[in-house]
Amino acid sequence: MSEIMLAISKYAIPFILIFIPLYAYIKGVPVYESFVAGAAEGLKLAVKILPFLLGMLVAISVFRASGAMAGLAAVLAPVTEFFGIPAEVMPLALMRPLSGSGALAITADLLNAYGADSFIGRLASTIQGSTDTTFYILTVYFGAVGIKKYRHALLVGLCADFISFVTAFLICRAVFL
Repeated sequence: MSEIMLAISKYAIPFILIFIPLYAYIKGVPVYESFVAGAAEGLKLAVKILPFLLGMLVAISVFRASGAMAGLAAVLAPVTEFFGIPAEVMPLALMRPLSGSGALAITADLLNAYGADSFIGRLASTIQGSTDTTFYILTVYFGAVGIKKYRHALLVGLCADFISFVTAFLICRAVFL
């Protein structure tokens, strides 16, 4: 079975890259013109969301470089220790809603420091996979369509991140401790 899956995974992308344009051509779709029009629209969208993305990246950099993230993690440390949550994963829990690449860097640091099979490594990996980049999503997707009032989307996204963090901890504690 693994050989079949390996063969499928090896040829899936080339097959899709050949099949879709060929199918469109057979159906009479102007393939190259459609591709060019889509690429032009993608560039316009990239230029449109660039200010939102740059603003978010600057804010994240300031948050980390100023020591505010470390300070917030230190303030939360007594609460996390009370519940048995390792303080080492708090920077990850704080960074994950802000930046996927920043959170991935923190996860990599935790895995290097504590090992992939440690409780902290497993918890960090579970948090990385179960939470989302709420601010990035709001910035890019809402900015792309011109939504300026997020209303309750930010609160709901942060609540979902918090619930995912707590659930990741509870499941890791039940399974790995």
